[in-house]
Amino acid sequence: MIELSIEDDVAEVVLNAPKKLNSLDPAALSELDRAYQEAEAAGVRALLLRGEGRGFCAGRDISDVDPADDDAHAFLAETVTPVLKRMAQFPAPTFAAVQGACLGVGLGLAIATDVVYIAEDAKVGSPFASLGATLDSGGHALFVERLGAHRTLDLIYTAELISGADAVASGLFSRVLPAEELQEFTRQKTQTAAKGATRAFRESKKLVAQIRDQRVGLWESVTDENRAQGLLCDTEDYAEGFAAFQAKRTPTFRGA
Repeated sequence: MIELSIEDDVAEVVLNAPKKLNSLDPAALSELDRAYQEAEAAGVRALLLRGEGRGFCAGRDISDVDPADDDAHAFLAETVTPVLKRMAQFPAPTFAAVQGACLGVGLGLAIATDVVYIAEDAKVGSPFASLGATLDSGGHALFVERLGAHRTLDLIYTAELISGADAVASGLFSRVLPAEELQEFTRQKTQTAAKGATRAFRESKKLVAQIRDQRVGLWESVTDENRAQGLLCDTEDYAEGFAAFQAKRTPTFRGA
């Protein structure tokens, strides 16, 4: 179900089970984890995640789940969360192209990605009211941070979904695009990032994660920025960037 291709320092990971809207069972999540491991081992400089068909990912595949013996905590804590952490910690810029359903674990995949471009008609939210379940995979943290407590609980209680356009307007994700333009636009941005100063991007990724996860304040973050900039001074790409600027030419970064 999970396909990985690597070309020109770019990994493309595809959720390819369109008949079930790319919903994920434990086997598929293991495949996804392996795909990210392989992409990291290959040293790619950017990664694109997308879903085949009309939906990005409708969440957990519950078609064969018996609620009488379902251990939801184990599934989430031992199978889902480690994959999301691996995705979030990937050592290069990551991009996701999100169309159609982006729900549950699928929403978690988007949350764990650095940059999310989303189709106008995508659907995001918490559809679990009719299942007797709750939002998971980081949804509460994202929604409360970006939408506030009242709007978050409104979406949870009503199970109403918001469009890709509304999601971007609310600050949930990066940019909204017509569905027919989404994949190519995201691929172009991923390819551009793969030609950039990868180590500098990696430092920014760490700084953003610290602010988000550790609630680092302004001056502590400035101290961390200063440290990061000092480390980058010794890199080949830093020297190339300055040389290109002074020579009025386009830099050629090697990610080193």
